[in-house]
Parts: sequence; C-alpha cells; structure tokens
Amino acid sequence: MNHVFAPGCALMLYKPQLADKVQGFLQQEFKQTSRHLTCCRHVPLLPAGTQVINVCPGCDRRYRSLYEGVTALSLWEVLADSSTFPFPDYGGVAMTIQDACPTRDQKRTQAAVRMLLARMKVKIVEPKATGGQSVCCGDAFYGTLPVASVKAMMTKRAQDMPENDVVVTCVSCVKSMHLGGKRPRYLVDLLFGEATVPGDTDPDAWHAELDRFIGNH
Repeated sequence: MNHVFAPGCALMLYKPQLADKVQGFLQQEFKQTSRHLTCCRHVPLLPAGTQVINVCPGCDRRYRSLYEGVTALSLWEVLADSSTFPFPDYGGVAMTIQDACPTRDQKRTQAAVRMLLARMKVKIVEPKATGGQSVCCGDAFYGTLPVASVKAMMTKRAQDMPENDVVVTCVSCVKSMHLGGKRPRYLVDLLFGEATVPGDTDPDAWHAELDRFIGNH
C-alpha cells in the first residue's frame, strides 16, 4: 500500500518543524512516505489505493468519506501500534480530553488517543460529555454565528473541562481552549515533548490564515 503523510493546513501554520519530525518517524515505519500538501478541501489526485496518514480531524473525515480510492489513517493509530516510538513520560499528570467534532463518531481514533496518553503516563480525567457525546469547542460555528457568540461557546466548552490541562488533536481546539481559560495540550506537542503555543486566538485572524493556506494548496 502507498502511504502519504498529510500534515494539514493547521499543523503547517502552527509548527511546520513538528510536521518534519512526524514525517521522519513515518519514513522509518513505512520507508518512503511522501508528504501530501494539497489541502483536504481539494481533490487529492492520489493514486488509487493510497492511504493518507493524518493528524487533523477534519482531514481524517474528508479523506475517509469524500474521495474515491483513498483511505485515511490517523497518526494516533499508527503510534498506538508502534514499538519504536520514544514516548515521553509525563509522570501521571492529570489531563482531560476534548474529542474533536469530525472524529466524534470514530471510536478507533478516540481509543488510539487514549492509548497514547496512557503510554505517556498521563492520567486521563474524562469530561462529562466525551467520546461520541463530545461537545464542539465552538470553532465549527465560525462563519455561521457572530464571532462574539463563537467566543462565548468556546468559553462555555472550556469551562466544562474538569482539569486545567486539556488534550486536543485539533489546532482550532488549541485556540478555543486557551481562549476559554484552559491550558491546551496539543497531542503532537505532547508526543515530541514540546510546549503548546496558542498563538493568535482571534477567530477572524486564525480563519484568515487557514483560508490563505487552503487557497495556496
């Protein structure tokens, strides 16, 4: 099977050097794993039978449902089965989880995320609405509701989190949790021992960045 790595718009805008680290690991696991930078909102034009390894929940949903001939596999599932990845040890620190909207119906993804946290010695404290019952961080409503309403939804969801440290698999969730007063812990950062940096959390500014990237890729 042909594998490609799709870091997604958000990771490339957030920390492109992390995309390099992920691809370096994948090339050890799958040998020649090329990088796919065409945004998932565009037809991928990949050979039939290609499996797209992704870190973005939106990419995961689009590659598994929209494009004929390609399948999706999250990085989390790859790492959950890995016997070679050097997992850092967080010493039992308690963190909660925000399950991203696009993978709310994907038990495979949710299970893999929790397995990775367990392998990193993270104590998982589930929020009341979690897994298939998870509530959107608020960002999905950008463009359909006024920005003030979107920010209010972000704050409300963040306040539902039982721990200050919130594990997220989506860069937009990073910004939402930070805006809501929590400490987001982006899973790619956790895996490579890096701090999560929220950057500009203004929804208008962040979505303008995404739109520019999508248009260019």
